[in-house]
Amino acid sequence: MSEVAAGRAVESPLQGTVVSVDVGIGDEIHVGQQLLVLESMKMEHVIAAEWSGVVARIPVKAGDTVFPGDPLVLVEEQHVERVAAEASATVDIDHVRDDLAAVVERHGFGMDAARPEAVERRRRTNQRTTRENVDDLVDPGSFVEYGPLAIAAQRRRRPVEDLIRRTPADGMVAGIGTVNGHRTIVMSYDYTVLAGTQGLQNHRKKDRLFELAEQLRLPVVFFTEGGGGRPGDTDGMGVSGLDCLAFSFWGALSGLVPLVGINSGYCFAGNAAILGCCDVIIATANSNIGMGGPAMIEGGGLGVYEPNQIGGMDVQVPNGIVDIAVEDEAEAVRVAKQYLSYFQGRSDDWSCADQRLLRSAIPENRLRTYDIRNVIETLADSGSVLELRRQFGLGMVTALIRVEGRPLGLIANNPTHLAGAIDADGADKAARFMQLCDAFDIPILFLADTPGIMVGPETEKTALVRHVSRMFVTGASLTVPFFTIIVRKGYGLGAQAMAGGSFKAPLFCIAWPTGEFGGMGLEGAVKLGYRNELEAVEDPEEREKLFQEMVARMYEHGKALNTATYFEIDDVIDPVDSRRWIVTALESAPTPPPRTGKKRPNIDTW
Repeated sequence: MSEVAAGRAVESPLQGTVVSVDVGIGDEIHVGQQLLVLESMKMEHVIAAEWSGVVARIPVKAGDTVFPGDPLVLVEEQHVERVAAEASATVDIDHVRDDLAAVVERHGFGMDAARPEAVERRRRTNQRTTRENVDDLVDPGSFVEYGPLAIAAQRRRRPVEDLIRRTPADGMVAGIGTVNGHRTIVMSYDYTVLAGTQGLQNHRKKDRLFELAEQLRLPVVFFTEGGGGRPGDTDGMGVSGLDCLAFSFWGALSGLVPLVGINSGYCFAGNAAILGCCDVIIATANSNIGMGGPAMIEGGGLGVYEPNQIGGMDVQVPNGIVDIAVEDEAEAVRVAKQYLSYFQGRSDDWSCADQRLLRSAIPENRLRTYDIRNVIETLADSGSVLELRRQFGLGMVTALIRVEGRPLGLIANNPTHLAGAIDADGADKAARFMQLCDAFDIPILFLADTPGIMVGPETEKTALVRHVSRMFVTGASLTVPFFTIIVRKGYGLGAQAMAGGSFKAPLFCIAWPTGEFGGMGLEGAVKLGYRNELEAVEDPEEREKLFQEMVARMYEHGKALNTATYFEIDDVIDPVDSRRWIVTALESAPTPPPRTGKKRPNIDTW
């Protein structure tokens, strides 16, 4: 206010137009009272009294243009002490205005409490709702949802009010929360909304979240139940919708951030494509997964099938599609949390079994088989082993583990299948797991017990030459620290494949006392190398005796202790010291620099 002859003036703070004058000459006014309203750039500005007093003069009227400093109202003040305007105002912080009430009500339409029929349908199939799964996965109170008010693009065929109530979030719940305390993007199709199909709006929602995953470098957990593309949307422009960006954006995330797929129930077509791009697929026992659902199969003239006849777990687990088979959604969420934890860093809380148990883990009888998983469970931190693709590639074990809280990938030969020989499926399994670990800076431990690469006319029909060679080209491209422990057999190309291509490639290559080595299996080496000598012995019994003597001599020559004298391996150790070697190597390896992009173009989906 400025001093004028008739009193103190309320001045204009800006250039604008007088919209209304709300007091008259002679009116008594108080601090905070509205005097007039100005409009500037389509926005209204309330001019309030900063003093109490009596209005002496009003030099402006509605419609006048005023400029900064122009007097608007002249006041004969009663109290010259200035008081803050807000001091006279009281606000009810619990009051819910109509506009806010409408927002709260609209959000409520998508909640389970407002959809009892949808919840009941899930109960009939012994499944949880989408929001129950998301709430179980994320840390309490951490989830911020994107696009919850979206509805199906069917305004041309259905009333908006119906779409609001029956197609909440367009069948896609998506947002950012924390899992194990780390920011994570969580997405889920909602099967109770149009069978979890991919609509125009939820495709756009995927685009939005996928771009955020790339921008923020956040892992993604995706619940994929649903029937694929939705033919019933009417509000878009176009013919096929094949120019949508979701699959391109999603595929581009491979190798950049961890991608976790969880499925329960039916998952067909586009939903299955989303699932198939994931680094790891976790699926419940009631899952059916296929690139084509019943409608597509029938439409192609290929017969009529029920959904539960397509891609059941009896097919998709042993063929390697599913990495981890679980009983239900609760177990799936628990496993997803554990899986993500290996990509979230070291754990300070760990324990392990008595390592002296490893001394007797491998039978003294070199021909006697044993359970390699018992070795792994003993060697790793207690409760830290998470095996992937257990029922596929049976000759190879791939698992995420921890040693003194540090995450590692583990690849081990399984001597109960083909004596640990590497076949096509086992090689694919190992090579793909190497890519996964390398992409996200997880060191790798190889436990080798292999007579080599599988041989024979039948195995060559599996394209073995190409499949097994994946282990060599992938191993040679590893940038993470990796190490090899030969627990028993270390023969031929198979042993080299379990060491990144050479015993000198790992940070260390050591053996337990039961280790044995050779360029190929001992029996085969004798038969090939001493064929003439053996054939020269006519008596079959004498020939067999000579054969066994030669094998024994080669075994003595190839024992770990003798091999170490030639420095082909770094040491032969007491199995008790295995964890000490691993930790020493991990602590010696340089910490990888922060990544600004991908290390590998992508992780093979297979």
